[in-house]
Formats: sequence, C-alpha cells, structure tokens
Amino acid sequence: CFFALKVWNAQNAGAAAVLVTDDVEEALITMDTPEEDTESAKYIANITIPSALVTKTFGEKLKKAISDGEMVNVYLDWRESVPHPDDRVEYELWSNSNDECGVKCDMLMAFLKDFKGAAQVLEKGGYTQFTPHYITWYCPQAFTVSKQCKSQCINHGRYCAPDPEQDFSVGYEGKDVVLENLRQLCVFRVANETKRPWIWWDYVTDFQIRCPMKDKKYNKDCAEAVIKTLDIDLKKINECMGDPDADSDNTILKEEQDAQVGKGSRGDVTILPTLVVNNRQYRGKLEKGAVLKALCAGFEETTEPSVCLSGDVETNECLEKNGGCWQDKITNITACKDTFRGRVCECPVVNGVQFKGDGYNSCVARGPGRCKISHGGCWNENRNGIAFSACVDDDDGKCTCPEGFTGDGVKSCEDVDECKEKKACQCPECNCKNTWGSYECSCSGDLLYIRDHDACISKSSGRVRSAWSVFWIIILGLAIAAAGAYLVYKYRIRSYMDSEIRAIMAQYMPLDSQ
Repeated sequence: CFFALKVWNAQNAGAAAVLVTDDVEEALITMDTPEEDTESAKYIANITIPSALVTKTFGEKLKKAISDGEMVNVYLDWRESVPHPDDRVEYELWSNSNDECGVKCDMLMAFLKDFKGAAQVLEKGGYTQFTPHYITWYCPQAFTVSKQCKSQCINHGRYCAPDPEQDFSVGYEGKDVVLENLRQLCVFRVANETKRPWIWWDYVTDFQIRCPMKDKKYNKDCAEAVIKTLDIDLKKINECMGDPDADSDNTILKEEQDAQVGKGSRGDVTILPTLVVNNRQYRGKLEKGAVLKALCAGFEETTEPSVCLSGDVETNECLEKNGGCWQDKITNITACKDTFRGRVCECPVVNGVQFKGDGYNSCVARGPGRCKISHGGCWNENRNGIAFSACVDDDDGKCTCPEGFTGDGVKSCEDVDECKEKKACQCPECNCKNTWGSYECSCSGDLLYIRDHDACISKSSGRVRSAWSVFWIIILGLAIAAAGAYLVYKYRIRSYMDSEIRAIMAQYMPLDSQ
C-alpha cells in the first residue's frame, strides 16, 4: 500500500510517530498518494501523529541498530532538515486553480486563505521570496488533433491539464484550468514588476471566493473583474499570457515545465500541492502553523523575523487600497474588515442601517434610515440651494425619481419639461416657463394666475373681492362689539336695580340679623 496509508494504519494501531523507509534508493518526493483518490485524501487529512519518509540507506541503519539491541533516539527537528544559509527564505508552492478536484483542492484553498496574512507580512518585510508554480503536461504529438487534447490543452497540445469533471461533454475543460493557471502566473509577474508580489495572494483567494466552478463563474470576465479591484495592469497581464492558439511555445509555461524537473536535493514535482523551502521539499501538513514553522526554520539563527518568535501574525490589509473592497470615499464607509487571517469584504452596518451587496463592487443601504447615508446610493443633485434626491426611505430599497424628474433613479434623473409636454399652464391666457424640477406660470395682460385651478383671473375682480371681504369683516366686528356692549349694559343695570330694591326693603322690613 502507499506510504501515507501505512502511517494511517499505524496511527489507528496506536503508534505515537512513524518513520517510513523508502524501498529503493532515490531522491525523496513525498508520502502522498501519487494519484487522485478521494478515499486517500480523506484519511490523509486526519493523520495527526508525526511522520517522516527517510531514505533506504538511513532506514537500514536504524533497523540494524534496533536489531543489535541498541537504544535508538530519533529527534524530528526542522532546524536540521531545512537549510538555513542566510536571513531570507526562498520558498515556492506548486498548486492548481482547479477548485473541483475534491478534498485536496479544498485543503489547498483553505491553506491559501488561512496563510495569506502571514505570507504577506513576511514578503512585505523582505524576509521571504515566494514564487508560485503550476504543473502542466504535454499531449503526445500523435494525439494533438484528438478531441481530448483539444479540450485539455493550449498551444497545440504543448500545455495541458486534466478535465475538472473527468467528462469531456459537460462543464469546464482542462484548457480552462491551464489558462487560469497562466493568468495567475502573469498576475504574480506583473505584481512583482511593481514591487508588490504579495498581491498574488489577494488575487488567488479573491478568485476562489468570487469565481468558483460550482457557480459557473470560473471564466475570463470574472478573473478580470478581480484584477481590476486589485489595481493590477490588465493590459500587461494579457500581453504576458500571449496567444493560447498559437502553434509555438509559451515562454511562461515552458519555464514551468522545465522547473518541474528535480534539481539538487529536490526531486521531480509530480503531485499537487507541493511546497519547497530553500530548495528542500516540505513533507508536513499543509496548514498555517506547520508551514510557518518550516519557513522560520529556514532562517539563519538570530535573523528570524518577529513573526517567528510570536504565536500570532497580525496585519491590517485594509490600509492599502482598501484591501480591494468596496468603499464610499465621500462618507468614508468601507466593506473591508481586517481579521487575523487577512481581510474580508463584507457590506457593513452603519448607524443601524444594513448595507447589502457583494462587498467587492457594490454595497447599497437597505431599510429605514438609508436615505440619511449617502442618499441610499440613489441619484441626488443640488443646484442653487435647491436639492432633490431619488431615495425613498422604505424597506424596498428602491430609487425613484422625484416628481418633475424621469430616469432610473440610481445613475440619473432628468428634469421633465412640463411646458413642452403640456403638463401645466394649459389655460389660453397662460405663459409657461420650465425650471429645474418644476415650472413657473404667468398670465398675459392684467390677469392673475391661480395654480390650484390652472387658470387666470382679473386682478380687478380680485381687488373687488378683497374690498367686499374687508367690508363684511368690519360689519361682523361691529356686530360682535354691539352684542358685547349690550350684555355688559344689561348686567350693570340689573346689578344697580337689585341694590336699590334691597336698600328700600331694609328701611321698612329690618333683617333678622339686625
């Protein structure tokens, strides 16, 4: 059985650690299964005990020492197995943009996302030099015109990748994977020319999130949308990729095929993913903590960066170009959130108002109160102190042009010419003048315009009506004053008469109290 399965069986049997001896004298490659196998990928991910592959010669020495009854101590230490010549570590990752190859692809994508923050810190500080690589195969000359080669290869069979679904009649083709691999190589090269090689990590993780095969977005349009958000020169990328239909070598992919061949202590790269540190193949688990320890072991003693001496890595990716996320510069609202594992693009909640969108290209306020925040993303304009907005403060989140305007409400609302469209001032004597967002009506001659009735009346008739109104107001006031005076008079007369009668009766009919 394969080496990895031996370790899995030993772990289930209770082993604390496993050393696997190669059965032939050769440059060590890996203990991983040399073929795509869903079952093996599952148990490989669950191996938790330390394990290592050793050469046949070293293994024979161990066996002899044990058989002779000697005490054998084996110390697994990265500091001795990884060369550490200077204060910079060179490492490379052989991977694939295909995200539908099962457990291994899931493991690779999870590693890229998790390790991105640490990788960018090390690269920005000049502590490491990272290089991405991609494996391709070539189609034999006799089969270059076959359906299989045409669907899996570019440049007339020179560079190929397996069909993602293993079915030539459905889904994506192998050449789609080759083209995206080439695009990712060119992203690294162009970013490296601008002294920003760490942008490659942003691109591959964003492409994974925004352009997965399962959502049918694994294509050129989605890839170029990611490139634009990261401020990378798209023209240079396309020039770098060249013509995939040309019957000639592609310089970039030819270099990748040459690099697959083993050199020195590093064997041939035949299995994905493969990590090489200081030209020595890494054989541990592909997870952040283990890989970071391997990289730190590659530094010359006392030259390690602080990240190697601490238990965590912290970086604020939102400080540079807003992390490639959506941002409203007017209100200083951003979808970029810095986390331990890097940045994520999620639409925010501001003053109780939830923004919704993909977080990369757009975030739009939704729900009550949204119009208070940048007009809810709707059209708005202010002219000469007069402001209009297409934002409607409701749960629908729609943008509707206000009365007197027409348009989509988001990008534009055009002023309606009520006079030209005969929506106002339609009386024979009316004169119409269009204004921004409204209109003005006037009447010819000695006439007065009444807007509510869309009519013109004589100013003199208006003055007569005003005079009669004043007359009746005066009459009404006098009547009220007379009624009031009469009531006061009546009350005072009655009070006087009551007091006189009481005085007369008091003289002739004394009261009991007297």
